[in-house]
Amino acid sequence: MTNKFDNSSILITGGTGSFGKRFVKFLLATANPKKIIIYSRDELKQYEMHQVFDQPCMRYFIGDVRDNERLKIAMKGVDYVIHAAALKQVPAAEYNPNECIKTNINGAQNVIDAAIACNVPRVIALSTDKAANPVNLYGATKLASDKLFVAANNISGANGTRFSVVRYGNVVGSRGSVVPLYRKMIKEGIKKLPVTHAEMTRFWITLDEGVEFVVKNFARMQGGEIFVPKIPSIRIIDLVEAMSGSREYELIGIRPGEKLHELMVPEEMAHHTVEFDDHYVITPAIKFFDKNVNYLKNKAGETGVAAPDKFEYHSGRNPHFLTVDELKELDKVTE
Repeated sequence: MTNKFDNSSILITGGTGSFGKRFVKFLLATANPKKIIIYSRDELKQYEMHQVFDQPCMRYFIGDVRDNERLKIAMKGVDYVIHAAALKQVPAAEYNPNECIKTNINGAQNVIDAAIACNVPRVIALSTDKAANPVNLYGATKLASDKLFVAANNISGANGTRFSVVRYGNVVGSRGSVVPLYRKMIKEGIKKLPVTHAEMTRFWITLDEGVEFVVKNFARMQGGEIFVPKIPSIRIIDLVEAMSGSREYELIGIRPGEKLHELMVPEEMAHHTVEFDDHYVITPAIKFFDKNVNYLKNKAGETGVAAPDKFEYHSGRNPHFLTVDELKELDKVTE
């Protein structure tokens, strides 16, 4: 069976991050790509990644998404782009707003411009639940980025580059997330783990599930969609118990720009939302001038139905919560 990534060139911005490394591992195990281009600005992280992935198809490009010309050089002959580069730490974005804007918004536009200039067929940008009704600058910049990638389908024209977005929740064990922090604290003998708010909930997805979802959406995408997976939620207190064996914690208060619960589909977008078996699609709020897309049926042949009025995909009201035992098992798998 032919793999769509066989003999293809794939570029990943921010490719030395948690997602990039796992995606490269997947590609090398399942396909025969012509080139995998890691595009990022940190030479040390690229050096360390090269020690693990040094196959002939690997290419390591030093470059910043703020640099449009460098992106154009990197994207020559590329078939697929995954835009994973971003400044993602919520408190850091609050204290360094202009830097976050330069990378997450201006950088997104640079990726779009370079992809169109180089005739890249398909681009998927990674987003976050924090982009839905954002209350922090990181979420606001990712919402702006999402809007740029959706609207880019108008700029590219009928036969040009297709752009879509994948939005999902907290990734288990990714750099900067709470799980590795808790593991470190437990190893150091800390008895009470820090909790910002006892009622906090979060959407929860593993890296492997995130990679699989992105891969599927390259086959599904028509351009302009925001793909949202159906994933479970967790209660932060359950995570504390699963990892430490105790429900005792130290309350430290909500951080600047942090939400108590997360949204992936706000109620205001219910009339733009289509439900499929394992995911939702938020369709464009704008009309594309050169095409009339039926988002009820995707390119993979899957058929969806319009979401009901006032539908909202909310981590605190999710029908699927992971139990403490399920979190314990997940912790073992992702360690």
